[in-house]
Amino acid sequence: MIIEELNKVSKIKSGIIGHAIGDAIGVPIEFSPRYRLEENPVKEMIGYGFHNVEEGTFSDDTSMEIAMISSYIEKGKIDYDDIMNKWILWIEKGEYTATGKFFDIGRTTMEAIDNYKAGEKALTSGIDNYYANGNGSLMRILPVAYIAYYKNYKKDKIYQIVKEVSSLTHRHEISIMGCYIYVLFIINLLEEKNIIESYQLIQKEDYSMFSKDTIDCYQRILKEDISTYKISDIRSSGYVVDSLEASLFCILNTTNYKDAIIKAINLGEDTDTIGAITGSIAGIYYGYDAIPKEWLLTLKRREYLEELAIEFEKKVKENENDKKNNLFQK
Repeated sequence: MIIEELNKVSKIKSGIIGHAIGDAIGVPIEFSPRYRLEENPVKEMIGYGFHNVEEGTFSDDTSMEIAMISSYIEKGKIDYDDIMNKWILWIEKGEYTATGKFFDIGRTTMEAIDNYKAGEKALTSGIDNYYANGNGSLMRILPVAYIAYYKNYKKDKIYQIVKEVSSLTHRHEISIMGCYIYVLFIINLLEEKNIIESYQLIQKEDYSMFSKDTIDCYQRILKEDISTYKISDIRSSGYVVDSLEASLFCILNTTNYKDAIIKAINLGEDTDTIGAITGSIAGIYYGYDAIPKEWLLTLKRREYLEELAIEFEKKVKENENDKKNNLFQK
């Protein structure tokens, strides 16, 4: 009965599945230029394309995320070494993939994992370089938002967790700040705020732990209104700032899950990640039942992902009312 109830109403389930579907829909058209998609927009789940994989196949965005979730279920805490080791299994053995075959990885992520394999500590394996601010930590940070929300973490602790989880691969503060903004936005949605309220609240947050130069990178999100920009002003590259802007732009300018995903992937370029980020937000906000049934049926390993979400939800809700409970590994 409890499992059936979780399966029906879970914001964890809807966010994880929403993320995976956004990822999968974007995979075949990754790196496609926007002008080409404007001429022939993708409106349904298709296959093959750039990565030559079947429809419904999710990429590194989802694989890295579910490896983190699996680690948390097994360890009952955020265990950095276990996460890194699971990512190695993903690369070397095809674990946590859609079809048992590894494909697609960012250069910064690969370098960080190689550093760890060479003996570097998990928290210093990530790259702290201005030119290593791709979206590789943003695309997998969703589980941190769930953990922080259900464990009742205060803002300083949320920041610390986000910083350290991002730093496994991306240690520069531009990447960390993008992850922090996204996590706070997700927490607002979990607190039953609507999309507009959630956006306005992240604009009012304290970001003084970041340098002025880094805060200025997020000027269009935090000091202006990203939803009012023209689509021609929205960049959809793999740069973490561009990816967060594009995802928020899409979610703020649509009114349902399907339209949000279609808008996101047809921006072109880094379509799988922008689809995944947008899909996680839209999944949480609109709910599992808002996801088109044909997309759900096509998604690879959907039942596995749903079972994982249920187990993760039970784990993060353990002692959720005990604010002194601390399962976070320093």
